[in-house]
Amino acid sequence: MKKAYGLCLMLFFLGIIEGFSASSPEKNSDQDKDKKFTVVLDAGHGGKDPGRPTSYGFTEKEIALEIVLQVGKLLEANKNINVVYTRKTDVFLGLKERAAIANKADADLFISVHCNAHHTQAYGAETYVLGLHKSDANFNVAKEENEVIFLEENYEEHYEGFNPSSPESLIGLTLLQEEYLDQSILLAKKIQDNFTHTLKRRNRGVKQAGFWVLHNTYMPSVLIETGFITHRKEGFYLNSKKGQKEVSTEIYKAILSYAKALGIDEVYAENTSQKNNTDRIYPSVEFSVQLAASSKAIELKAYNFKGLKGVHRQKEGSLYRYFYGKTSNYTEIQQQLKAAKDSGYTDAYIVAFKDGTKISVKDALKTKAK
Repeated sequence: MKKAYGLCLMLFFLGIIEGFSASSPEKNSDQDKDKKFTVVLDAGHGGKDPGRPTSYGFTEKEIALEIVLQVGKLLEANKNINVVYTRKTDVFLGLKERAAIANKADADLFISVHCNAHHTQAYGAETYVLGLHKSDANFNVAKEENEVIFLEENYEEHYEGFNPSSPESLIGLTLLQEEYLDQSILLAKKIQDNFTHTLKRRNRGVKQAGFWVLHNTYMPSVLIETGFITHRKEGFYLNSKKGQKEVSTEIYKAILSYAKALGIDEVYAENTSQKNNTDRIYPSVEFSVQLAASSKAIELKAYNFKGLKGVHRQKEGSLYRYFYGKTSNYTEIQQQLKAAKDSGYTDAYIVAFKDGTKISVKDALKTKAK
């Protein structure tokens, strides 16, 4: 997949992929995978790494795997989705191997599933995206998940001096995922909303922390802590067939909702064909295609954007967002989205603004069309 990182970054990732040989992606089918929305499902821990300790006899690696397999089964029923698993059995995989599987699959999403633990009776679900830890609690969660690297052979060589116990080691992790932060947060929020509103789980929120496995994937990525297996009631729930079915169903629904929000699933394709590409104009709305986000102000020349002309940018906080096209014609912006993807911006998506304020595309299409 062509990304907006430049040659040096691509060489970096190719080095990771080349060094990966212990396991190959387990997937439902290779046929037409380039035409499908690819989701990599990562069951945390495995093999000699059981995951978080618990006094109730629950095993994190087994719960995570069961949830992942159920999510995968639901996704595989959709002919437009390609599912890749980092593991489907009780095997040990290093963090580097998990990231390499996602990168090699050229995935659109990477989702890592885990269970939390604490010495208190803490409970609730939380979903992480990559970022500098905002609190000691976030840092400690990331630290414990990252410490699995110590179980790997030659970890000093593979992780180039990365120290899970050092906050300083996390500072550089956010840079490679910066372009996908918005989309990662979008998916994380949908997962948390489903857990909270449908399952009535305690919402511990969308958080940012320095997870190594998220850092080394070059696509939107989240890590789900489905709940605390050290909490008696929640642990039994997560270890039950009922709990695993409910959690996996809500993750699956969040993925579909995410795809719809970005206009990249089969519903989007059907909606596009319904009008036979006739103009659909929404006078009160302005559509654009978001290409990328960066902390740097890039000169708005076509050669900086794979030949696309008319790119504009908008600053939000510390980030610059780069957009292609500006129109109230939804049919036209769909064509511009295709042009952006054909140019190499395969993760580009449509955004909408009303009176200068960003709104969801779904809400934009509810306004009166001309």
